[in-house]
Amino acid sequence: MSQTFSKVATNLPGENAKQLLDRRHRAIPKGVSYGIPTFADTAEGAIVKDVDGNTFIDFVGAIGTINVGHSHPKVKEALHKQVDRFIHTGFNVMMYESYVELAERLAAIAPGEFDKKVLLLNSGAEAVENAVKIARKYTKRQGIISFNRGFHGRTLMTMTMTSKVKPYKYEFGPFAPEVYKAPYPYEYRRPQGLSVEAYEDFMITEFKNFLNTEVAPETIAAVVMEPIQGEGGFIVPGKRFVQEVYQLCKEHGILFVSDEIQAGFARTGRYFGIEHFDVEPDLITVSKSLGAGVPISGVIGRAEIMDESNPGELGGTYCGSPLGCEAALAVLDIIEEEKLNERGEYLGKVVTSRFEKLAEKYDCIGDIRGLGAMSAIELVKDRETKEADKELTQRIVKEANKRGLLLLSAGVFGNVLRILMPIVITDEQLEEGLAIFEEALEASVQQTVEV
Repeated sequence: MSQTFSKVATNLPGENAKQLLDRRHRAIPKGVSYGIPTFADTAEGAIVKDVDGNTFIDFVGAIGTINVGHSHPKVKEALHKQVDRFIHTGFNVMMYESYVELAERLAAIAPGEFDKKVLLLNSGAEAVENAVKIARKYTKRQGIISFNRGFHGRTLMTMTMTSKVKPYKYEFGPFAPEVYKAPYPYEYRRPQGLSVEAYEDFMITEFKNFLNTEVAPETIAAVVMEPIQGEGGFIVPGKRFVQEVYQLCKEHGILFVSDEIQAGFARTGRYFGIEHFDVEPDLITVSKSLGAGVPISGVIGRAEIMDESNPGELGGTYCGSPLGCEAALAVLDIIEEEKLNERGEYLGKVVTSRFEKLAEKYDCIGDIRGLGAMSAIELVKDRETKEADKELTQRIVKEANKRGLLLLSAGVFGNVLRILMPIVITDEQLEEGLAIFEEALEASVQQTVEV
């Protein structure tokens, strides 16, 4: 008999989780959301155990933060060793070698045959904020272009650059000036009658028109693009669109910034998602899975651009902390030693194949998309009208949770199920997780029929 990895023996929340949930509601503002109503006790690899003894297969990975898995032995070892030496000195007070080594290694693996330098920070939003600062400093321009449906963070600047109004922007204005939203391809929802190629031509023309009708290109410091939109619904742009935007940036002296915070570090089968598009960004923002759960982020960029800022203009108290650096160095070792780029590509093929079989059976699956192990399905009420089915999506997530699978939705319509399992997940765990996914889908569809 094969091993079962998931087991939910209580209602959610269980008794211990109920007590913690009550304390949580009394102490923590409701503006801090949560997915599943329980609390983690231990986690290893792709398995999370809660405080009531329930075990879950993780298809969320802390929203793409745990590519090398929960509590990887090499990460734990690196952190223990660093804690025994020192916890923090502040790199801008007394430096430490791990910051330098991590910068060297990130520069070496980033695309582009040119000299690069690396600034280390704390969070993804902070990386994007600093990419904006660096671009403005270098170009002596103020304008920033991001894209429809993009997500870049929750700080003032990154919230401004983000598209989704609720829950990220509603009643939090006014927003930062000189930020412009350009159209971004959404192939599944292209105008009826347009071929994929014609739609890509159309979107390229739209971006060119944008530089004439919305903002003058000579005022733009940077274009910031997710190579595959994360929170926006795992939407993959056409390769030619990305390359044309990149070329227009070059023509107008605009920096091209690839936001790799969710797509980086083996998630798409490459170190960086932008590698699928054969362009070499001027700046790259990284975070999430770089630290395997330890806060760290960074900006990788052309040396001459990164060096434009003067001493003291970049950095912060905890930026590039010793613990974050050691965790990240371990992550890079793990990706190389365990061949996680290849594993990410393989996982994507397995998941996509399974979703395609489900689509033959369930009409609610409107689209299947992604790059590597960054996979998703979009759920609709009708394949012809493509009306989003947010309610079904939410039911599937709850049904999956009840059966021992952590799952997360996405998309501006809230109707996309995104898959972000740790890339170290075993074949057996993956198969069980996909089986639970199918059970949750079937049960949720049946509930719809009964209603």
